[in-house]
Amino acid sequence: MSVRIGDTGGPRGAGVLRKVLRDHKSAAVGLALIAVFVVVSILAPYLSPYSAVESSCAVFEPPSGRHWLGCDDGGVDMVSLLMHGGQTSLVVAFTATLVSMAIGGTVAIVAGYFGGWPDTVLMRITDVLLVLPDLVLAMVIAAVWGPSLFHVILVIGLLQWTSTARIVRAEVLSLRERAYVKRARGLGASNGRVIVRHILPHVGPLLIANTVLTVSAAIYLETALAFLGLQDPSVTTWGTILEHAFARTAISSGAWWAIVPDGFVIAAVSIGCFLLGRAIEDALNPRLKISHLSGRRWRVRALTVKGADAR
Repeated sequence: MSVRIGDTGGPRGAGVLRKVLRDHKSAAVGLALIAVFVVVSILAPYLSPYSAVESSCAVFEPPSGRHWLGCDDGGVDMVSLLMHGGQTSLVVAFTATLVSMAIGGTVAIVAGYFGGWPDTVLMRITDVLLVLPDLVLAMVIAAVWGPSLFHVILVIGLLQWTSTARIVRAEVLSLRERAYVKRARGLGASNGRVIVRHILPHVGPLLIANTVLTVSAAIYLETALAFLGLQDPSVTTWGTILEHAFARTAISSGAWWAIVPDGFVIAAVSIGCFLLGRAIEDALNPRLKISHLSGRRWRVRALTVKGADAR
């Protein structure tokens, strides 16, 4: 009779995601928001009604039937501008998040699984980066490296991995003490095989949850750096749209449509990432489901004494 080591019945990525979407309406709403903006951004060259670089109306023309969200200071249709800007912003956010996930996941697994001096060194580096303000550090690095889309991706990826490393490391510390991991090591399995077969499948959903939450932080940082002029001005992103609107007197001109829709789409994507990421995190962390307040209604019962009815 053969025994299969490692069939632990633990959470698997696809199964967890399906369960989360089925049991949490907020996750479905969040995923729908993200999917809508991703699809619209990908299909922007085919869906945008006007050019995103050429003038199609008057300067700061208000919303109308032809231009639903009006036009910016250059007479460019805002709907087309937001669609094309979303392409770059989402590419920057997702690419930087993947870099962050790779660094954070690697640090967490190495530190949590091997322990000892690697754990000490990596966690001290993580602690230092955790206490530093992300935006200030990103501004300094971006200013030193120069305004570039690649530099922005690299800066965000190098600054956003710390929280992921902390959370995933805690899970790895628990997993390495499980009986099936000890059995696998006792049977001669290499560290690489144990990590790939028994650690990664279980921390994968948790890594995905933190990755989704990191997307919203990446969008915020990209917008902030672009607004401060630390990104390539020739590239259209949601951040550069805001920067151009403020620099070219959209507020004093009363052209709210050059600012508000852009802020709305940034907020909508961030909310979608938050809803989806939190739902996955709630499903993976049973402690979040425990409430210290009971929903039951308590009532006072009459005190009865033994033998009272016999008297």
